[in-house]
Amino acid sequence: MKAAVFVPSHITGFFEIIRKDDPLRTGSRGAGVVLDRGVMTRVRALRSEDKTRVVINGRTVKDDPVTRRAVELLREHTGFRGGIKVCHKIQVPVGCGFGTSAACALGTILAAVRELELPVTVNTAGAIAHRVEVELGTGLGDLIAELTGGIVIRTREGPPGYGVTDRIVDQGLHVISLTLGELDTSSIITDAGHVERINRTASGMMKKLLKEPSPELFMRLSREFAERTGLINPELREMADSMAEDTVGASMAMLGNTVFALSENPDTEIEGATVSGIDFSGARFID
Repeated sequence: MKAAVFVPSHITGFFEIIRKDDPLRTGSRGAGVVLDRGVMTRVRALRSEDKTRVVINGRTVKDDPVTRRAVELLREHTGFRGGIKVCHKIQVPVGCGFGTSAACALGTILAAVRELELPVTVNTAGAIAHRVEVELGTGLGDLIAELTGGIVIRTREGPPGYGVTDRIVDQGLHVISLTLGELDTSSIITDAGHVERINRTASGMMKKLLKEPSPELFMRLSREFAERTGLINPELREMADSMAEDTVGASMAMLGNTVFALSENPDTEIEGATVSGIDFSGARFID
């Protein structure tokens, strides 16, 4: 396999949902952090068959709607024929607030574009992957953040080319995370009650962060968002309180049963926690 792409994972701290008829104008505004762990995707053309084969962490899987829908939309856009084999190596927990669905969709499309020499730009690849996310209800804003890198502020919803991002200037911080289980993203972002509380709580947070773009304020706003929306459960709250000691701050990953903290110190006494760096490069091809 000659085509390989690394897409970093992304944790959202707070967000506001924007829905429109056009999926490419639908998305979220908010802020989050991009990790140096993510998804490595390799693609190989299968010239003799017209199928999509998917392998995740060394195991062939038949039911992977994100990857398969990404390939379907790429076929519609370019008209390419023939089969492909897509292999994902996922370095973070799936379904736990790390944006792995966006990473798998984007990695699949970018690697296929290179492998098959398709006439698709990076922004177009991002738009197709964003459409996958919106259609399947797996996410709304991870995609553009994973292309941007850093501590990302999403000031306008949507994929690259329409959505707009900014970044908090920072170097040297680490991300400490602990996952307690999965959380169904679609059950929250499609629920009218949750959406109303989310948008009411997020109102004004973007303006505050842009006025004072610091990691400290990002974490304070993220914790305020988790508490006021009622999305954080008692177990996550207790863990976040523990993580907040000796760090910049701690909160819940949106949306996952995961707690995260930004820290100047890469060491942690939290049992089972993972320490990652911040990825400032965003999605990229790997030689």
